[in-house]
Amino acid sequence: MNTTPEPDVDVPVIDMPLPPPGTMGPPEEYGRLRQECPLARIRLPIGATAWYATRYDDVKELVADPRLIRPSITDWPPRPGQAPGDEPGLITMMELEGPRHAALRRALSEPFSVRSIRSRLPRIRQSADHLLDPFVGGDQPGDLVVRFLEPFPVMVMCDLVGIPYEDSEYFLPKADAALGAILTLKEGREATSHLREYITSLLDRKRREPGDDMLTTLVRACEHGTLDHESAVSFGLSMLVAGYRTSTMFLADAVLTLLTLPGEYARLRDHRDLMPGAVEELLRYVPVMNGVVVLLAVEDIELHGRTIHAGDAVLPVLAAANRDGNVFTDGDRLDLCRADNPHLTFGRGTHNCIGAHLARAQMTVCLEALFDRLPDLRLAEGHQPIWEDDSPSKSPLTLPVSW
Repeated sequence: MNTTPEPDVDVPVIDMPLPPPGTMGPPEEYGRLRQECPLARIRLPIGATAWYATRYDDVKELVADPRLIRPSITDWPPRPGQAPGDEPGLITMMELEGPRHAALRRALSEPFSVRSIRSRLPRIRQSADHLLDPFVGGDQPGDLVVRFLEPFPVMVMCDLVGIPYEDSEYFLPKADAALGAILTLKEGREATSHLREYITSLLDRKRREPGDDMLTTLVRACEHGTLDHESAVSFGLSMLVAGYRTSTMFLADAVLTLLTLPGEYARLRDHRDLMPGAVEELLRYVPVMNGVVVLLAVEDIELHGRTIHAGDAVLPVLAAANRDGNVFTDGDRLDLCRADNPHLTFGRGTHNCIGAHLARAQMTVCLEALFDRLPDLRLAEGHQPIWEDDSPSKSPLTLPVSW
């Protein structure tokens, strides 16, 4: 990854690339930046600046580089007059480092294992069928996002983690505020204390009323002295903030992609043997990870003749890396039969996504349930999806369909 450093030059700052309005993206600038400026200096919507890496090889190295750590939204970007610890921190698994991070991953290795997730597939499918029941024989058109793709990952996450689904109206708005802190910093920070209080109360409840869920597993680890309480809180925050929302976005964008490209929905519906590879291809192709990974350099890093100084923010853009034509033949085209697919959607290194098996299972069950229950699903004529166009990571807020 590192190149022989050259003398620093003035680096122009460009606005952060955003997807075109009314689309999931990716931003049109990806190809040009990969070719001409693989390490660009960008200005984020919140006013801070960061290094923006778009080539596959660079992103692959940066996301696993120990010289880069992930800051919490209460620590970055720094504000004038802010004292350390003057706000409750939103520390998720991604921000944990060292022994505490390793201990938490050990405690969760079995619940997130292939075997464990596979054992839960019937319950995951039951959630999907429950949400799709009203569609069958129901009035058309219907909104697939609001009625299925939005609640489905929430139901799965709540069941797996041990969060009451009926509490979703309380925690979802606060979790979205925290997840969107790159754009709405004030709201994200304000939501943090409420989310911490909520997770702490759930952990207390699991001590009194244990269940068959991940929070109970972590409570027991705390009682046995193999995990500390703050790490358990960090996991709960991870699941609230990112454990469902990224899945919602991937599912919505994946279904929209299949319905938009002629014949692809029917092709996968009728050839289920393609499903494992198709899921990987959709994870690569759908550009949800449009610059949402923010890292901070703890020491200087030389790349492409430029110096990333200690304290600089770095955005390794997974979605751009996943379209790199030097790695993926015809990378901007969806190929459900793509054989070689080393996408970086789940990251790499010590902080690779621990929920990767769950994410794959959710997408597989989601698509299979749609194929079985709504085999003639199609975009509703005369109705357009609604988009929120200010975010770097986008999925349709509504998806009108007929069936």
